[in-house]
Amino acid sequence: MRAFPYQRLLGVVALRVTAVELRGPDDVREPLETSAFSAVEQVVAPGVAERDDWEWLRMKVSVTVPGRATSPDSPWNDLMVAVVLSEGATNTRVTAVLARGEESGRQWVGHVDLWRADHLDRVTMSAHVVATVDGVPGREIAVSTKDWIVDLKADVPLRDRELDVVEVGFREGPQWLRRFHEVPWAVDTSGDLPVVHINTDFEGVTDLVGGNGTSIDNLVRDLLLAQMCTDVWTAVFHTAVGDLETEEDGTPLFPRDWRGEVLREMLPDVVPDLSVEDALGEVHRRRTGTSGWTDLQPRIHYAATRRADVPKALSTTIRGLESIHRGTDA
Repeated sequence: MRAFPYQRLLGVVALRVTAVELRGPDDVREPLETSAFSAVEQVVAPGVAERDDWEWLRMKVSVTVPGRATSPDSPWNDLMVAVVLSEGATNTRVTAVLARGEESGRQWVGHVDLWRADHLDRVTMSAHVVATVDGVPGREIAVSTKDWIVDLKADVPLRDRELDVVEVGFREGPQWLRRFHEVPWAVDTSGDLPVVHINTDFEGVTDLVGGNGTSIDNLVRDLLLAQMCTDVWTAVFHTAVGDLETEEDGTPLFPRDWRGEVLREMLPDVVPDLSVEDALGEVHRRRTGTSGWTDLQPRIHYAATRRADVPKALSTTIRGLESIHRGTDA
């Protein structure tokens, strides 16, 4: 946990998107249906409009802060609420200051504009409550409990993305895959999303992974997919911790793309006795230090196998084979 040398505002800071509007050439405006943004997923997907010529979008937003923020005996003055758009892939950061929406000061409203040319993939939108504390202006006293995501590539507002799977012959495929022509699959974590390349030159693997065969075939397929998923989780974790940005004091920062999501998902199993922030610091210290990184490998493998449901797949396979053998013996 981060420590602050001043009093912070406790409670829920709720950020909501209330309307989205696309704007294109000649300032042609198109208000989007509510299906373009999900309050449950907290995702905006302008691709729902199926319009490729839009240049920027305007989101109307509201932020609700705890009542303590404006109580007469609060230690904060000059309260201000801002919404921040940020994207790690383009190192872009945009800030919009909101206005008080009611006399109590709990509701703040306004809009934030996102220019399409400034962004690449997924943009994080967060709310920040700022005030003067102990005579020092501009101190952040609270942030939104959960950030929103503006997904420029999706046509459905979903927070979780499906893994991309590509079938390709490794022998005649991309140059980097040719050296792996003897293996059934390879994981590429260099792009916007991890990609699993299945080797069509590996005899029988595509039919086994994608088809519905006999009972034994299905058991083997599920076990094979669990192993594939283990490889994926292991690869993406190592990629995520491989090049972390740090603050001036050396504290590592969570990436804002899928790498950050992977770390938040796996760190509780990799370093189970710490908060995710402290766990990230511990993993970063061990990876960049002189010792301790090797000791973490069994924990990383454990976290990967759990998320790939390997124990369940293996138990199902064992029970299925026993059942088949009993039927054969009878």
